[in-house]
Amino acid sequence: MILRRVRDLALLIPSALLVAVGFASVFANDTGDLSNVSLLYGAAFLGLVVVAHVITTVALPDGDPYLLPLVAVLACFGLVELYRIDESLARDQGTWFIVGLCAYAGTVFALRKDYRVLRDYRNVLALAGVLLLLAPRLPGISNPENGAYLSVVLGPIRFQPTELAKLCLVLYLASYLADNRQLLVQEAKGPFGVLPPLKYLLPLLAVWGATMLMLFVIQDVGSALMYFGVGLALLFIATGRLLYPVVGLTMFAFGARLLYETRPTIQDRVAAWQKPFDIAIYEKDPGGSYQLAQGLFAQSDGGMLGQGLGGSIVDYTAKTGGTYPLPAAKNDFIYALIVNEVGLIGAVGLLLIYLLIVWRGFKVAIVAHDSFSKLVAAGLATVFALQVFVIVGGVTKVIPLTGVTLPFVSSGGSSIVANFILLALLLLVSDRARRDAREDLDRAKGGAWR
Repeated sequence: MILRRVRDLALLIPSALLVAVGFASVFANDTGDLSNVSLLYGAAFLGLVVVAHVITTVALPDGDPYLLPLVAVLACFGLVELYRIDESLARDQGTWFIVGLCAYAGTVFALRKDYRVLRDYRNVLALAGVLLLLAPRLPGISNPENGAYLSVVLGPIRFQPTELAKLCLVLYLASYLADNRQLLVQEAKGPFGVLPPLKYLLPLLAVWGATMLMLFVIQDVGSALMYFGVGLALLFIATGRLLYPVVGLTMFAFGARLLYETRPTIQDRVAAWQKPFDIAIYEKDPGGSYQLAQGLFAQSDGGMLGQGLGGSIVDYTAKTGGTYPLPAAKNDFIYALIVNEVGLIGAVGLLLIYLLIVWRGFKVAIVAHDSFSKLVAAGLATVFALQVFVIVGGVTKVIPLTGVTLPFVSSGGSSIVANFILLALLLLVSDRARRDAREDLDRAKGGAWR
């Protein structure tokens, strides 16, 4: 057991080294000199993740040992890149990282006895999720930006409620489907013998539909795509019926077409996606077309190995009075900045870290014993994966560009806090699943009698 704790602690060291090396590289590119401050930053970051490791070890001794170190590596990418854009951004990100750790610790200690108590509060979670999505439209606290209502302002604090609402939706869907999955499968009596009675689908469709409606009202297309995807995924996982994703994707196609016909902003985004280098499209929508084109140029300029941390030009405005060569580098286009600085190889490494987190999340779902735990882990892994896909897919021109954050990397306090809570929930499920499996193995070997 002691050797395992030492191993788990050693897994955190690479992230601290990456912080120190990253800051040293930024300092070297900016001033031509190395600074001992980079070692200080690395030590401070290591201290924070060690605190998180101690909390996990004490409260969740059987939790997955790899999730926290993987998240630490993502966080170090974000801190270094934000520092090279603007030192104040890195300070804010560091502050929110500490707040996120507090939220992580609070979630772990509040639910470590039995997180499955959340199953009994699904209606409260559903209502909370819908109200969170409605909050950006409330007068007095709304903060519209570029026609979208994504954030609220409460005094000095600004946050995006959609980040917390995604957790409420996953927990609601997991609870409802865990209780009704057999009814959804066994009592299918539709015209083709595959559709269950409406009374079983209605609560699910009501909450899911209300969520999608709120996202339509606040015009958050990226989150809408993410929420819709996680709903379809959990329906398929719970029932095993391919009909649900087929019907859902068909509905999505019609809904997407309706949005395209009724929302000029969506038309501009699609046009910019199709022809980002077209001058006529740029003149009509300079924001979307210019951002995407510059993001593609930045990624191409990075090549295989990149310009080096701190090597990108992000202070063009300060030097020439012109425009940023890579707009929104701190949030929407931070992936393009990373590709430019660490190249294709570094970007693939970053995506592999995300893939490993998603894989560990689905592994937690596989080893979990009860259906609620399985669906919670699968839902959290799915929403995490979709969030990465939506933003990276938009920046790389795989799908039209939408505004969501790159988890643990992009600037944004609400994203960090929400994703730390997501991490805590995954580790809670993992701890119980692995502990139950170990106890079952002990009983099978007669360990309970020794």
